[in-house]
Amino acid sequence: MAASELYTKFARVWIPDPEEVWKSAELLKDYKPGDKVLLLQLEDGKDLEYRLDPKTKELPHLRNPDILVGENDLTALSYLHEPAVLHNLRVRFIDSKLIYTYCGIVLVAINPYEQLPIYGEDIINAYSGQNMGDMDPHIFAVAEEAYKQMARDERNQSIIVSGESGAGKTVSAKYAMRYFATVSGSASEANVEEKVLASNPIMESIGNAKTTRNDNSSRFGKYIEIGFDKRYRIIGANMRTYLLEKSRVVFQAEEERNYHIFYQLCASADLSEFKVLRLGDANNFHYTNQGGSPVIEGVDDAKEMAHTRQACTLLGISESYQMGIFRILAGILHLGNVVFMSRDSDSCTIPPKHEPLSIFCDLMGVDFEELCHWLCHRKLATATETYIKPISKLQATNARDALAKHIYAKLFNWIVDHVNQALHSAVKQHSFIGVLDIYGFETFEINSFEQFCINYANEKLQQQFNMHVFKLEQEEYMKEQIPWTLIDFYDNQPCINLIESKLGILDLLDEECKMPKGTDDTWAQKLYNTHLNKCALFEKPRLSNKAFIIQHFADKVEYQCEGFLEKNKDTVFEEQIKVLKSSKFKMLPELFQDDEKVISPTSATSSGRTPLTRTLSKPTKGRPGQTAKEHKKTVGHQFRNSLHLLMETLNATTPHYVRCIKPNDFKFPFTFDEKRAVQQLRACGVLETIRISAAGFPSRWTYQEFFSRYRVLMKQKDVLSDRKQTCKNVLEKLIVDKDKYQFGKTKIFFRAGQVAYLEKLRADKLRAACIRIQKTIRGWLLRKKYLRMRKAAITVQRYVRGHQARCYAKFLRRTKAATIIQKYWRMYVARRRYKITRTATIVLQSYLRGYLARNRYHKILREHKAVIIQKWVRGWLARTYYKRSIHAIIYLQCCFRRMMAKRELKKLKIEARSVERYKKLHIGMENKIMQLQRKVDEQNKDYKCLMEKLTNLEGIYNSETEKLRSDLERLQLSEEEAKIATGRVLSLQEEIAKLRKDLEQTQSEKKSIEEHADRYKQETEQLVSNLKEENTLLKQEKEALNHRIVEQAKEMTETMEKKLVEETKQLELDLNDERLRYQNLLNEFSRLEERYDDLKEEMTLMVNVPKPGHKRTDSTHSSNESEYTFSSEIAETEDIPSRTEEPSEKKVPLDMSLFLKLQKRVTELEQEKQVMQDELDRKEEQVLRSKAKEEERPQIRGAELEYESLKRQELESENKKLKNELNELRKALNEKSAPEVTAPGAPAYRVLMEQLTSVSEELDVRKEEVLILRSQLVSQKEAIQPKNTMTDSTILLEDVQKMKDKGEIAQAYIGLKETNRPSAMDCHELNEDGELLLVYEGLKQANRLLESQLQSQKRSHENEAEALRGEIQSLKEENNRQQQLLAQNLQLPPEARIEASLQHEITRLTNENLDLMEQLEKQDKTVRKLKKQLKVFAKKIGELEVGQMENISPGQIIDEPIRPVNIPRKEKDFQGMLEYKKEDEQKLVKNLILELKPRGVAVNLIPGLPAYILFMCVRHADYLNDDQKVRSLLTSTINSIKKVLKKRGDDFETVSFWLSNTCRFLHCLKQYSGEEGFMKHNTSRQNEHCLTNFDLAEYRQVLSDLAIQIYQQLVRVLENILQPMIVSGMLEHETIQGVSGVKPTGLRKRTSSIADEGTYTLDSILRQLNSFHSVMCQHGMDPELIKQVVKQMFYIVGAVTLNNLLLRKDMCSWSKGMQIRYNVSQLEEWLRDKNLMNSGAKETLEPLIQAAQLLQVKKKTDDDAEAICSMCNALTTAQIVKVLNLYTPVNEFEERVSVSFIRTIQMRLRDRKDSPQLLMDAKHIFPVTFPFNPSSLALETIQIPASLGLGFISRV
Repeated sequence: MAASELYTKFARVWIPDPEEVWKSAELLKDYKPGDKVLLLQLEDGKDLEYRLDPKTKELPHLRNPDILVGENDLTALSYLHEPAVLHNLRVRFIDSKLIYTYCGIVLVAINPYEQLPIYGEDIINAYSGQNMGDMDPHIFAVAEEAYKQMARDERNQSIIVSGESGAGKTVSAKYAMRYFATVSGSASEANVEEKVLASNPIMESIGNAKTTRNDNSSRFGKYIEIGFDKRYRIIGANMRTYLLEKSRVVFQAEEERNYHIFYQLCASADLSEFKVLRLGDANNFHYTNQGGSPVIEGVDDAKEMAHTRQACTLLGISESYQMGIFRILAGILHLGNVVFMSRDSDSCTIPPKHEPLSIFCDLMGVDFEELCHWLCHRKLATATETYIKPISKLQATNARDALAKHIYAKLFNWIVDHVNQALHSAVKQHSFIGVLDIYGFETFEINSFEQFCINYANEKLQQQFNMHVFKLEQEEYMKEQIPWTLIDFYDNQPCINLIESKLGILDLLDEECKMPKGTDDTWAQKLYNTHLNKCALFEKPRLSNKAFIIQHFADKVEYQCEGFLEKNKDTVFEEQIKVLKSSKFKMLPELFQDDEKVISPTSATSSGRTPLTRTLSKPTKGRPGQTAKEHKKTVGHQFRNSLHLLMETLNATTPHYVRCIKPNDFKFPFTFDEKRAVQQLRACGVLETIRISAAGFPSRWTYQEFFSRYRVLMKQKDVLSDRKQTCKNVLEKLIVDKDKYQFGKTKIFFRAGQVAYLEKLRADKLRAACIRIQKTIRGWLLRKKYLRMRKAAITVQRYVRGHQARCYAKFLRRTKAATIIQKYWRMYVARRRYKITRTATIVLQSYLRGYLARNRYHKILREHKAVIIQKWVRGWLARTYYKRSIHAIIYLQCCFRRMMAKRELKKLKIEARSVERYKKLHIGMENKIMQLQRKVDEQNKDYKCLMEKLTNLEGIYNSETEKLRSDLERLQLSEEEAKIATGRVLSLQEEIAKLRKDLEQTQSEKKSIEEHADRYKQETEQLVSNLKEENTLLKQEKEALNHRIVEQAKEMTETMEKKLVEETKQLELDLNDERLRYQNLLNEFSRLEERYDDLKEEMTLMVNVPKPGHKRTDSTHSSNESEYTFSSEIAETEDIPSRTEEPSEKKVPLDMSLFLKLQKRVTELEQEKQVMQDELDRKEEQVLRSKAKEEERPQIRGAELEYESLKRQELESENKKLKNELNELRKALNEKSAPEVTAPGAPAYRVLMEQLTSVSEELDVRKEEVLILRSQLVSQKEAIQPKNTMTDSTILLEDVQKMKDKGEIAQAYIGLKETNRPSAMDCHELNEDGELLLVYEGLKQANRLLESQLQSQKRSHENEAEALRGEIQSLKEENNRQQQLLAQNLQLPPEARIEASLQHEITRLTNENLDLMEQLEKQDKTVRKLKKQLKVFAKKIGELEVGQMENISPGQIIDEPIRPVNIPRKEKDFQGMLEYKKEDEQKLVKNLILELKPRGVAVNLIPGLPAYILFMCVRHADYLNDDQKVRSLLTSTINSIKKVLKKRGDDFETVSFWLSNTCRFLHCLKQYSGEEGFMKHNTSRQNEHCLTNFDLAEYRQVLSDLAIQIYQQLVRVLENILQPMIVSGMLEHETIQGVSGVKPTGLRKRTSSIADEGTYTLDSILRQLNSFHSVMCQHGMDPELIKQVVKQMFYIVGAVTLNNLLLRKDMCSWSKGMQIRYNVSQLEEWLRDKNLMNSGAKETLEPLIQAAQLLQVKKKTDDDAEAICSMCNALTTAQIVKVLNLYTPVNEFEERVSVSFIRTIQMRLRDRKDSPQLLMDAKHIFPVTFPFNPSSLALETIQIPASLGLGFISRV
């Protein structure tokens, strides 16, 4: 198809624009050949007439379809031209925030000027091992490609990073090196990768500076070679530097800085070690204050100085050398402050005692006067004489600056050499990857020698780049066997020849430098004469005779000739160098060691950049008198040689290109300046790559991809079984011009624009299909709408007519109703009017009649009142008269009676004088007194009655009662006085009067008391009533409070339950974290253990070379290991160096040191593990023990000792009981056994009784020894403070542990061998008849028994002491609680106090009852346990008797017939134990573990059979009370399992088999441990099989750790198997055919590093999951453990899939989301089939499910944003934004996600607190737990198959 046919209406094109470079427009009408104007419409709606060039008639560039915009690879674009490239980069950078883009073989990196979270270790792991085209563009992908090609092709690689200053070259190179360091690691423990990365801060501090374009601009070029060994691990590195910008040391432009190191020194001047440098603020030095910008925003120079020093230390630069470097740098700063004073025009001087120069001389260690002299003078040498000539101030200043630059350049060179020495490796380098960080093409307003060298280097690099691109294109065409023609591309060899050929620019420059009077002007004239008008690339400016123009590949550059000669000469004065060489500062002369052959009187450093090569040329011996001047090489010559060496290196490697682009000049983040970007794209060769690609066949499809994409353009008859032929037939029909495409072996090649044409045809076809579908659907919808409307109309009519009929009927009813209403209304109105009239009349009548009646009533009432008043007045007058008469009469009577009384008184006085009268009176007085006494008694009785009535008032009126009593006593006294003094009548009368008064007073008081009592009674009654009311209110309040308390209790219960749930969850999380940390430590320990074993094997191979015919076998090794404790690795680490000490010292001392380091590390890790375990075990104990006070310890210790003595007495009494029972058993045995065998005189009986007697005597002796030892131990405990140590199963294990802690295990082992293993000769001499050996064995067994008893006593004592401490603590707590309750009760009212006390008493009694019940249960359990022990002892005695009978020789019992009646019964009654000999242990381990094949065991035998067999062997050793046998067997088992897993650790069946058996072995140890928590799951028969002698809790922990290690290894095996399947099966494979569309791909997808090894599908993953599950089930793995494995598998699948999705733009589409959801549903269906939905595996897929939903949901409105935020709760904000940025439409009908929508999502999610990490941790392993799973299998029923080869063991 002709290109002009694509310019149809609505086609979009690119037109040039002066502001935006390129603008997009749309054609308003079709283009016809011959048209001179195109009618266009811009995006802003403006119409434009675009005139075509009349000469070229070139049409504007076509715009790519929107579906292709934003592609990862620019070569995937259908139209390859500048505007397409620019637009694609802009869309990716601005809209998608993607800074990396492929352009063929080039990675384009745009500086974001912002820190992005895309360089973490998770990203590195994601890119590691991936093909380059499979992932999104990244610097890590380029690094991985280089690393992979180095390993695959065994060819050195190079990564060439170029770009402008500030484009990010240094950062890109740094990340590439970081990738190599992380992925490859180092080949030794020297951490070479850290040293390689540590070189970056050093080189940045001395070689980077702030410029106007970049805050951290590299002012030199460097090429770092990272060396690798044969296993492709980093072993070292080497650095070459190019063209250091020395002029920056003495001059900086505005807003720029000197090198960072100077400002770091000034910022750290306050440090004590820097005081001698006498530095200060950077503004105080001339060399650091010229730019006026001493501070970089966001950079702390002091911290950077610390990082620099730390890096120097890591690279091996000592502190003294570091201070030497800083002294030289500080000296340079002080040298810059030296000031010259002019004496005349030709001479100058330095002020005397000039402080800056004096400081410089002190720091450099040179003479002040000598240096002062040579700074102001120079030496001129002729053929005959030497002159010393003064120089001017300007020349002196330039000489000072030249010296400073020269010193800095030498220091730079010295540092680079030392860095290379630190990175150098003694191991031979197998291959390397070079990273070239070099300056890009530069053009400024004024270009000088530096820009000339830089552009010359870029010309060479561009030439190499063009040749490489052309070569790749050619190789691709030849590989596909398609015809190709030479592609015309720009060759810059003429420009290179212009610069470096004979009589080129550099040659003429060097020649002019040799001329005595050569100047820049004469050199410029030579250039004009030589090249002007002869070379098309060389031009002369019109207005200048001191400049020239070169046409470079990127642009024309005008160079100013001024300064070229001086910078090329690089001069410095020899005398100044000699002064520095004579320095007392040792480091300074080292910098100038190579100057003897290059320094001349005219040689100096220029103000330009100087190259530093990796190798230094050796000085040559010259003729006497020959000056060194002839050997001086110019800067240009040196740079050319270095550049040639670099090009040779690059040509010998496979290059990889990274082009860094600076998006804007203002360092704004994510701001794209099109003009600047286009300039750099042209300069860095990206557009040249595009042009070369566009000249050939840029678009390439595989036949399958083409068929999948353009299947819609084919008819059914065109589809053949052969995809290749199908594609050929279709293309011949679609594209007529056959030159537009070519068919290769595996791909179809298209010219530029053809894919767009095919996309147009495809879109047209789909659009036509859509139109047809829309037409049909719209017709169906409209007809359906019509039918619905017709039906609705009929319905409406029916309802309307019915409504009208109902309305007419309603009208008739309303008319009739209105008539009736009118009738009744009229009647109502008339009746109402009548009622109103009648009512008014009646009211008037009633008011009138009432008025008349009231008047009559008032008249009668007045008359009646007048009569009453008259009556009362008349009565009052009569009464008044009567009272006056009565008063007068009474007065007369009184007067008369007074007169008569006076007469009577006289008579009485006369009679009183006579005795008789006195007696009479006395008799009368006594009577009166008695009467008074009776009255008083009556009054007292009345008073008592009142007091009884007023008992409650008794306390209040005690005082009044006492007063009455005193009165009574007074009366009694007066009575006695009256008896004695009868003559005192008058006094008695007075007393009588007083008594009368008192009586009256008493009566009055009595009345007042009665009144007060009544009043108090009333008040009391009132108070009682008030109290009752208050009590009622209080009761109501109490009920309300009780109700509230109940509610609050419910609320508190609910809140406590919630808190409990939350705390439980938190504790579970903490437990999981702790468990994960512990399991990670175990993983690290196992890794170090494996590393240690590998190193040990290497040491054995290198050092301990075996002799011919001798080889150490595994069984020997394992037998030696079994002599140690279960952690035999430590013993090995101490044993092996002792055996291989001498050879290692002679041959490999470095490896031995490494071996010792690893040994120490393993020991530390094991100790750390033990400490952690102790902390976990003692966590609760520490809480209780911390509360105990130190002063109570002696009392507790004394109580412990007393308790211990009591316990010992109890044990002795129990021992006596056992003796009695033993005697009874003997009697019973004598009675029940056969008389002929068990008779007292029988030989068997005698032997048995003798042995029993001897054993009992020996037992008594040993008991006495134990008691003595026990007393000694008690005294020692009293002398020293006891330490809490973990109790071991036996004393021997404790001793071994102590010896291990002290590092004496080897000596203990040697001593054990010497004592326990005597030679055969010694045994024979000491034991001729074998009796001594039998006695020795018997003593050993007795010792073991006593030791076990002693140990059990110790444990029981400690347990009892701990229980007593707990009781004391509980009593204290109970006391405190009682005091608190008492205090609370005192505050309560009486009723509540009684209720609370009763409640407390009930609670206390209940608790006591529960405690008593618990104690009773414990007593019952103890009784049952003692009964079981008694049975066991009885059984042992019986077996002992049977054994003794079997051991009797036939000669002893030949006379007595013996019938073995009970032997068959004993053999049938198996105890679930297996017996084996000690020497058969290695054979047992070998057959059962080392050589066992899991597949045969899993298929034919019961699951977990090896674990059952091992446990039954352990049971028999426990039954024999043989601690050494138990320890040896368990240690051998653990070590053998480790060996098997190390040997076959990549086999899933093996790992699964031993994980299952290890767990089963662990469960058996728990199930039969005898602990109550485990015994409750057993049957009574199984409880009889519990271990009786040893506590194997520590071995259970070791087995648990081993199981964790096996589980982690199983997960790694799973991951290795599933990893290659996941991406292909979950993402790439189309499970639903035809849903996913294939988009055009670029060069990177075509040139993947590794060819496809087969396509995995989802069925492959499901089959693998089925395989895993069936294997685990066959091996009998615990169901809970299977669930954890499945959860881990699904997590790996979800994490790897999501991580790959987040790093692949081509996978983020709507159709891919559907594929993922379908695949996840298949995985869920698999879980349902396996009944594993409750395993938590589905939850691990939630992030992947939400990511797939995110790809499919609508993404336009705010409601959509809200729905996404609520839906994606398992995804982080970074992941959501990343998916939205990567979302790519596969078809034109889909829409991209707008930037505003993504910002809306970010705003809504800004408050969400989640991890900023982008990728999931695919290496994360969930903490594993091993829930107890008891076995119902009876041990005595287990049969041992003959196939296992275990015939040497027997069932017991």
